[in-house]
Amino acid sequence: MAWTVYGAIVSQYGDVEATITVPGMSNKPTIKWYVEDHFGYDPNFMAPVAIVLVGFAVFFAFMYAYCLKTLNFQMR
Repeated sequence: MAWTVYGAIVSQYGDVEATITVPGMSNKPTIKWYVEDHFGYDPNFMAPVAIVLVGFAVFFAFMYAYCLKTLNFQMR
């Protein structure tokens, strides 16, 4: 779940240069800076996040197919 949230936030807000108002801050930071500083999300880390998410999907698809092949649930 954390990898998905990381990928969603970085892909949607990682390159937005609009300014926002943050309570407690005197300056108006950009959304890109706030995501990097407050959450610690690096937009350059998007490729490893995508690889991990695809890897999870492939792993669970393989495990599903392997278990269906090897486990026999028929009682005779």
